[in-house]
Amino acid sequence: MKNILVTGGAGFIGSNFIRYVLAERPGVQVVNLDALTYAGSRGSLSGLPEDRHALVHGDIRDRQLVERLLSERRIDTIVHFAAESHVDRSIAGPEAFIETNVVGTLRLLEAARAAWLGRGDALEGKRFHHISTDEVFGSLGPGDAAFHEGTPYSPNSPYAASKAGSDHLVGAYVHTYGLPATITNCSNNYGPRQFPEKLIPLMILNALTGKPLPVYGDGAQVRDWLYVIDSCEAILRVIERGRPGESYNVGGGNQPTNLEIVQQICAYLDQRFPESPYRPYSKLLRFVPDRPGHDRRYAVDFRKIERELGWRPRFSLDEGLRETIEWYLANPEWLSAIGRRDDYHGWIEQNYTKRGADK
Repeated sequence: MKNILVTGGAGFIGSNFIRYVLAERPGVQVVNLDALTYAGSRGSLSGLPEDRHALVHGDIRDRQLVERLLSERRIDTIVHFAAESHVDRSIAGPEAFIETNVVGTLRLLEAARAAWLGRGDALEGKRFHHISTDEVFGSLGPGDAAFHEGTPYSPNSPYAASKAGSDHLVGAYVHTYGLPATITNCSNNYGPRQFPEKLIPLMILNALTGKPLPVYGDGAQVRDWLYVIDSCEAILRVIERGRPGESYNVGGGNQPTNLEIVQQICAYLDQRFPESPYRPYSKLLRFVPDRPGHDRRYAVDFRKIERELGWRPRFSLDEGLRETIEWYLANPEWLSAIGRRDDYHGWIEQNYTKRGADK
């Protein structure tokens, strides 16, 4: 692995992966292809070494662009993060999810096939790695066993259906064309640089400014939370050591309810800012009508990647939440970079920078 094309590298997991791989693999060069939609920002790439990272503003559906990058940059590894990923947005407007997640993946696969298979290039050292989700498996009941790699697909939202479609395309290109590809189905990632439409960053930012903390339904939905650095470690492990044609489930090894996650965030902020006028932060909790088709429980069995590749999560949920909250507190300029220069930014400057940075 010498020259990597990362799609969606200005987004949440993609930007963290680029930082991780540049730090862990000093000889690697990264080309970052990103459409810079609302969830991707140049601000998430600040400080990256210009001699090892190049941002290309473009669309994964532009096959000619992708083929040119593969050829000119001598790409041997594609790591495909680019995706529409917010379930609520998929319910409101599913077409964009099909375009990006299904059509976009198809165009990437076709470009890789043309570059690596159609021109007589040797496949030695080539890898197409696809980032997917545990949501393709559907929903679990309270006593059901966790999702494993052989669990039948049963997507329940337009987002999950679009990711299931892209997974099947990757598998078909392995079987039909011999493309050396792998898939990771990850549980709910969280951590630094996550766009504040997802549960954890939304609750952190709302709580800090005294805004309501909206929790769907009764808040008893169960998720398996994976700290993004653990996720990046797993992805790199699969790229380098995973068997072509295989998929690997990646999870955090925990199953709290959404309500418990929000309560943990509130409890940490209570301790962190004992003089805050919003303390106790739990008084900001508001239960709101549940969203359509809301899956009740996800849980991930990651014994395959542990057994075959020696990976397991290093961060506990408490550690990961603490690291995440402290990152948002210490990086208000990132919110400005993604267009969120609001009362949160001012609150951080006034309260954290002046009073809390030494704690």
